[in-house]
Amino acid sequence: MRRATYEQLLVAARRHSRRADEADDLVQEALLEAIKAGRTDFETALTIRWLGGVIRNKARLAARGAGRRRLRDTAWHETRTAPPIGDDTPVATLLSGLPPALKSVAALALSGHDRREIAYLLRLDDVTLRQRISTLGKRLRAAGLELPAGTPGLGLNLAYGRIRDALLPALLREGGVFASHDPDGHLFIVRRAPQR
Repeated sequence: MRRATYEQLLVAARRHSRRADEADDLVQEALLEAIKAGRTDFETALTIRWLGGVIRNKARLAARGAGRRRLRDTAWHETRTAPPIGDDTPVATLLSGLPPALKSVAALALSGHDRREIAYLLRLDDVTLRQRISTLGKRLRAAGLELPAGTPGLGLNLAYGRIRDALLPALLREGGVFASHDPDGHLFIVRRAPQR
């Protein structure tokens, strides 16, 4: 590719991108797309116009992704800056009075983990876990409390269906026991380290 053609594409990328430092990346991504599509003659007018369209579309996608990321970050920070639950709330008072074995089960249950995940993380057999959950439930009912509904992380503007669809193959491929995602939607797999 001639330098003049590259400069022409770079000018188009600067015009379409929101940030000047993204222009070079946009051109590189467009060139990779051209190679994938079998358009290796970069000097024809048709290919240059095609590359301009790819640059324009990739810039739009990047801008849309940045906007979504800002919305997610704002929503996440708003949930994180909410006033913390004080130590004098009924749930905090009850949890502070629990023995460590029940407190760890309660903490995992309150953070949204299911029975299988709790058993795996705490290395508990099914009978022991059932006993702890039963005891925890009795203590909560005796105190007149219920488990809070929902978690703040699930209220974000993410494609939860697509994330769930991607979790199982990744989980099986990586040999994990359960998988989840961070507030930005990045997947992670949880595996317990082998005992020594």
